[in-house]
Amino acid sequence: MNPCCEEGADAMTKYLISFPSAAMDVPEEEVPALSDASHAVVQEAKDAGVWVFGGGIDESISPVMVDSDGTVREGTYPQTTHLEGGYSVLELPSYDSALEWAAKIAVACRCAQEVRAFEYDPAS
Repeated sequence: MNPCCEEGADAMTKYLISFPSAAMDVPEEEVPALSDASHAVVQEAKDAGVWVFGGGIDESISPVMVDSDGTVREGTYPQTTHLEGGYSVLELPSYDSALEWAAKIAVACRCAQEVRAFEYDPAS
């Protein structure tokens, strides 16, 4: 069952597949294999034409807020204070397809993945 409201039969939905940094708790000696596996899944998604964007949040750079007048200030929204981890955005034909890709990413990253759908926007 696809909980997303798509406009038209040919519409594709973008899905955010993500995990927090703490979820990927692997021994240091396994990091190279994990990296290879995750890069292989990314390449598979690119080859399938579903990859939009992905990467990890650089936790060494503190977030800032930019106001509508351009003022930059330290900090962030309270609910996103601990935003970190890895993120992938894939454009897929169905929610079930998003779950399948999330499972592949979960295997590669050795941790469960959260799946969220972006609202349909024909301009994006």
